[in-house]
Amino acid sequence: MFIPRHFSVSDENEKLEFIRMHSFGQLTSHVDGQIFASHLPLLLSDDGKKLLGHLARANPQWSQLEDQLVLVVFQGPHSYVSPSWYSQPGVPTWNYQAVHVYGHVQCLHDSERLRQIVEELTRINESGFDSPWQTNYDIRQLQGIVGLEIEIEQIQCKYKLSQNRQQQERTDVADQLENLGELSLAAAMKDLDS
Repeated sequence: MFIPRHFSVSDENEKLEFIRMHSFGQLTSHVDGQIFASHLPLLLSDDGKKLLGHLARANPQWSQLEDQLVLVVFQGPHSYVSPSWYSQPGVPTWNYQAVHVYGHVQCLHDSERLRQIVEELTRINESGFDSPWQTNYDIRQLQGIVGLEIEIEQIQCKYKLSQNRQQQERTDVADQLENLGELSLAAAMKDLDS
């Protein structure tokens, strides 16, 4: 990913926290010589060295993933930024947060390991509900998925949040985004300046 210096995030803990908070990723690899992407929730291991998830067995991507170098993209809030929001001349642009993870994949077929991944994904995603769903399903359904373990080799992180503009212009852009209902992006911009 092209990352100009002022948009680069180098703090490893910040990168890992971003992945945890925006865990729905796009897994990109090659299938039969073509670029192929699947969108899926992923878990970051406790030590921050692996991504875990699963694909439907009917998805052709898994059959060619073993030991392949893949790219997983995690997208945070994003929005168009109008040059009319600047006091100084500018151009139309887009503010966003993104993390790219590169790593090699191991496919998992062990039903106990698959169960652990599914139950952890469920636990995390149900945790904010008043009455979380209890994982009571027919374990034979696990035969319809293939587990994934991606060994993280590199994490790139870019927060393009108007850091190349003056403080007042960043505040003005954040205020405009807030007025448009882009609350998460506005908050991310304000967090940079706090």
